[in-house]
Amino acid sequence: MPRRPENLYPQYHAHVYFAPATVAQARELCERAGRELMVVVGRVHERLVGPHPHWSCQLAFDAAEFDQVIAWLDANRDGLDIFVHGVTGDYLADHTAHAMWLGEGSALDLRMFRR
Repeated sequence: MPRRPENLYPQYHAHVYFAPATVAQARELCERAGRELMVVVGRVHERLVGPHPHWSCQLAFDAAEFDQVIAWLDANRDGLDIFVHGVTGDYLADHTAHAMWLGEGSALDLRMFRR
């Protein structure tokens, strides 16, 4: 079972995962998060980037915003899976030991962190 988000780190990324059939839904969710929560919204990647096994959009926020952002994302994700991780500078740990999920978890491609 995927680990639910806990507020344990000073900074966070939430990666909203989507597929071709849900790109509009994900784009709207990320845009709304930016407007309503004032989080930093990254690009909507309609391709695989980094270790992510699905298309994704990154949201960045800090520990002070964590509870509000996670509750809002969970209430509004409408079936989209969201990978949440702490941002500590240890990229491998951030994407493994610090990994948390809203929805179903997915295996990440961690080879880039092990070179």
